[in-house]
Amino acid sequence: MKRLQQGLALLLAVLFLSFGTNVSAKSDHAAVYGTDIVWIYRCNRQADGAVALTFDDGPHPKLTPIILDILKQYEIKATFFMIGENAERYPELVNRICEEGHEIGNHTYSHIQTTKTDRIGLENEVLRCEEIIGSISDTRPKYFRPPQGAFASDLGSICDALGYRVILWSIDTRDWCHIPPDEIAANVLHQVRSGDIILMHDYIGHDSPTPDALKKTIPALIARGYEFKTISELLDAKAAFDSSRAD
Repeated sequence: MKRLQQGLALLLAVLFLSFGTNVSAKSDHAAVYGTDIVWIYRCNRQADGAVALTFDDGPHPKLTPIILDILKQYEIKATFFMIGENAERYPELVNRICEEGHEIGNHTYSHIQTTKTDRIGLENEVLRCEEIIGSISDTRPKYFRPPQGAFASDLGSICDALGYRVILWSIDTRDWCHIPPDEIAANVLHQVRSGDIILMHDYIGHDSPTPDALKKTIPALIARGYEFKTISELLDAKAAFDSSRAD
């Protein structure tokens, strides 16, 4: 049965990625899975109208502090999927993220292409990132996001063995390709539904639109009644909701 479940998980992951890692607004689920296929259902499955802001590739010496200041202004907690190399360079930002109540996820040590890396290389990348984050913050991440959302054939079983859940997203803001902030905000507001996981980046090469996009998106979502949660909180909300339905 275990092999059957794992085989089904891998098949669904491959099928999912064959249509791209950005789930459309018409989809009924956000992309959250491990070898056991953990789905967060949308369409008002979250009773409190929760969404999760997530940031990849940081920390960044200039952008991350600005983003943290914006989140603090609105009393929002988010999840930061860190690259180990960047965490190593900017340990003070790792500590600040933890101290301000945000969640840290694992995004490999050097932002490798998982589909072009063997099993040993993948394990080393995940473990090295984990070691760096733990040595700085005494925090052990429990969620993993593969760079670019690329799902290597061994990734599910590796993360399962290392105690990680793989977290993707349901809304890609495309801030990484320098879309104007107004367009980012409009796209999010057009797509957003309860239970969404929103992908942004706190490390972009130059002229990042992310801070300005956040300043437009966050108050608009709050005005619509959305609450912001970390990935852990979002999963807990789903579990509580499912439990209440079962009762």
